[in-house]
Amino acid sequence: MCDAILLAFSRGVVSKLVFSRPKSSEISKISGRTSELKGERILALEYSLPGNTVSHKNVRERELGELLPSLIGGYMQVNLITTAGDAEYKISKSGKDALLGADKLRRRLSFDSDSFESAIEALDTRRNHILRGDEQFLISLGISDKTGRVHDKKQGKYRQICRFLEHIEDVYTHLPKDGELLIYDLCCGKSYLSFAVYYYLTVLKSRQVRLLGIDLKRDVILWCSELASKCGFSGMKFVFDDIKNTPENETPDMVISLHACDVATDLVIDRASELGAKVILSTPCCHRYLNDKIDESSLKFVTKYPHLRNKLAEALTDAIRASRLERDGYSVSVVELTDPDDTPKNTLIRAIFKGRNEKSTANNEYDAILEYVLGDKKEDYLREIK
Repeated sequence: MCDAILLAFSRGVVSKLVFSRPKSSEISKISGRTSELKGERILALEYSLPGNTVSHKNVRERELGELLPSLIGGYMQVNLITTAGDAEYKISKSGKDALLGADKLRRRLSFDSDSFESAIEALDTRRNHILRGDEQFLISLGISDKTGRVHDKKQGKYRQICRFLEHIEDVYTHLPKDGELLIYDLCCGKSYLSFAVYYYLTVLKSRQVRLLGIDLKRDVILWCSELASKCGFSGMKFVFDDIKNTPENETPDMVISLHACDVATDLVIDRASELGAKVILSTPCCHRYLNDKIDESSLKFVTKYPHLRNKLAEALTDAIRASRLERDGYSVSVVELTDPDDTPKNTLIRAIFKGRNEKSTANNEYDAILEYVLGDKKEDYLREIK
């Protein structure tokens, strides 16, 4: 197995190398990928340690031959994944070992080595993301290590953050062009997006920003406050409170919210609209409320199947939210937040304030939708989201 790994690495086709089922080590798994740092090819290794922590090591090509025998010797299973084919080494519980695919891979790489796609990822030449990965707030949030390399387990979160900032770019022209920007993160949780948005606007856009995060989890608010201080983000403030108590003496330029659970998203949208926020970006989560309250006989051909009922409840809930925002004078789009593989809660409701219109037909449309979906449960729903 060792020579197959070395050959594949020298050809630059190693997509992933995984050592698992340790014989005795407390390191449960080691995963590696081919990278390039300052023009030199390396194998970037991530060690899975006790306590759900990780450490990293970059191994140069000239060092790999010495390291591999000890790594292979410490694990019962080694998987080599390349753009030219895969190989696996494993030891059974009875102690019998097997090597699969290595000979075929060696032959392919020996006779046709130039026809395979390179798996080398340049660590110092980032893809077209707004963030590079080495920003201090990402390191402090545990998204990246001290070298700026995004942790393998955090790749999805990193892409989610970068994609959200692309949505911020899309709506940036709808924010005031001058002066200080006021931003609220309602039901802020750990505020990954708040830190990213604050960095984007203050560092990349050179704006003055006041960002207020509100949540009912006291420990989370304390954690966010300490992290903001550590990052030097002096314009960020976090408050332990109900979002119904959000200050009313100012109109926020933007309200954001990531994965507020169930009707908490309705409370966020309702509060943001009451305050007249110029931009609202909200990603819903846990659409439970409507699930057992859909009261329309013409939909029973869907609702009689529990899985489809869940899907329908999600779509109807977000459609009702969009309709409510349109009633309140917003131009609304409902889009994907990021790649579906990164999060199953992948809907973003994006609303731009256009102005109140008391004569708008949107108000009648909203009432009609509630009547259609909820019937006599309509008033219960309206009380729940206030």
